[in-house]
Amino acid sequence: MPTSPAPAPAPAPVLTPAARELIVSHGGRITRIRVAVVEALLGGEQPLNHDEIAATLTAAGVAHDRVTLYRALDWLLEHGLARRIAGEERAGRFEIVRAQGHQHAHFHCAHCGQVICLEDLSPTTAAALPAGFQLERAELVLHGACAACGKKQP
Repeated sequence: MPTSPAPAPAPAPVLTPAARELIVSHGGRITRIRVAVVEALLGGEQPLNHDEIAATLTAAGVAHDRVTLYRALDWLLEHGLARRIAGEERAGRFEIVRAQGHQHAHFHCAHCGQVICLEDLSPTTAAALPAGFQLERAELVLHGACAACGKKQP
């Protein structure tokens, strides 16, 4: 009786020097999970939620658990390498910080859930603070229907 071939192992993730250098430049210890999370965020076309990052790691053959993934994300947030974008029902999305001081707005589609970066819209342009206040961070998330979901509406 012929046996079916064993499934091919998942490809090993490509550890880019950019991800490693980014972590080291912020005083971090290189771990496989940190590098893999940075690579997932760098490769994402839009901010990713925890489940999307986990799926990316699984597809790349990177063993992980929820706690380790949350710890890696927390470290990236604490050291300014990533930012969290508030989502519906406290579920956040994450993106890598590509340039120091760069901020942009986001659009959250209430129908399909995707979050899209709005690079040409700065959340700080609308901030008019009283004298003596210092802005450290601003977040602007617009909510509505993306182009695809808007076409589906009657």
